[in-house]
Amino acid sequence: MSISVTPKAATQIRKALAKRGGGMGLRVAVKTSGCSGYAYALEFADAAAADDLAFESEGVQLLVEARSLPLLDGTQLDWVREGLNEGFKFSNPNASATCGCGESFAV
Repeated sequence: MSISVTPKAATQIRKALAKRGGGMGLRVAVKTSGCSGYAYALEFADAAAADDLAFESEGVQLLVEARSLPLLDGTQLDWVREGLNEGFKFSNPNASATCGCGESFAV
């Protein structure tokens, strides 16, 4: 099981960590929410929690809660620009449906 980032996403994560003055990496989780059932949650991490699993991708440390990993396995996080908006985009092979805004998914 794993999760990865694209080179563009890794660059943005490194920039954000530098801007905030450091950190261990990016914590990725899934919470019950949104119109499709699950929503992605991202936060910068200064240390790993007891139930975090660590992955390295493109030189960036990713921390995933153990209970979230089955829903995130194989997911790739990208940084995209669409019109005037830019941000992270999840390519999750486990998602059977996503909401119109792209913020939540179902399995």
